[in-house]
Amino acid sequence: MTLEQRSRESQLVERVVASFDDAPDERLRELMQALTRHLHAFLREVRLTEQEWRRAIAFLTAAGHITDDRRQEFILLSDVLGASMQTITVNNEAHGNATEATVVGPFFVEGSPKIELGGDIAAGAPGRPCWVEGRVTDTDGNPVPHARIEVWEADEDGFYDVQYGDDRIAARGHLYSDVGGNYRFWGVVPTPYPIPHDGPVGRLLAATGRSPMRAAHLHLMVQGEGFRTLVTHIFVRGDELLDRDSVFGVRESLVTDFEPRPAGSPTPDGRDLEDRAWSRVRFDVVLAPAGVAREEA
Repeated sequence: MTLEQRSRESQLVERVVASFDDAPDERLRELMQALTRHLHAFLREVRLTEQEWRRAIAFLTAAGHITDDRRQEFILLSDVLGASMQTITVNNEAHGNATEATVVGPFFVEGSPKIELGGDIAAGAPGRPCWVEGRVTDTDGNPVPHARIEVWEADEDGFYDVQYGDDRIAARGHLYSDVGGNYRFWGVVPTPYPIPHDGPVGRLLAATGRSPMRAAHLHLMVQGEGFRTLVTHIFVRGDELLDRDSVFGVRESLVTDFEPRPAGSPTPDGRDLEDRAWSRVRFDVVLAPAGVAREEA
């Protein structure tokens, strides 16, 4: 590359960066100028062709067209590029023994049904029954009573309720920890499943030789007054996808034993499962104090 060419490219970057100098919002100015520098650095490093630029625009346009109130293709794109996990990592700094956070994913839905302690979130979703229990505490081991625990998961066929298109509500719900911080509910044993791959993100994964499969997991969102909201997963130990989860969401500390129980085994709450096999798992949650990420930054 000639000095003249390098100078032209550098001057363009400087002009675009300077165009944001008068942005009244200081944070927005910082974001746009950093984005400009990194974007132009990428374009210059790979020497992007005009044809590749047009294909990128077409890809983003297709992602917009397939996105609706039940599907968010841009979240999928962020997930498979690791951007979601990196953002979560930056914003949930390590604090003592606090439970690690991971991705929300595209299937969280507001307004889930409330269940009582020991209730069943499955609501008819197919799958092996699973007893889930644990305790919510702070980093000193003190119980967090009345913590709101949001739960959602895929059924044994690998689908969330919102993917069926018939307005069913299944395998999701919320409950509250008791005065001792304890929680318990019935769900189904998590199973591996593919992220939606019938759109542009799926075509990107196929073109790059990557699998759309996610390791088996159960989603939890835990909120307590005075604590940082935690979004995390419970992963199944032994799942062969743990080291190649399509959205990079697996953390070793979240991998847990799901203990199988044969048909006819007594259940913790005396529930009659009609001679069905079932499993159980314990997952204790430790919440970090609110604001800790910013204070430590």
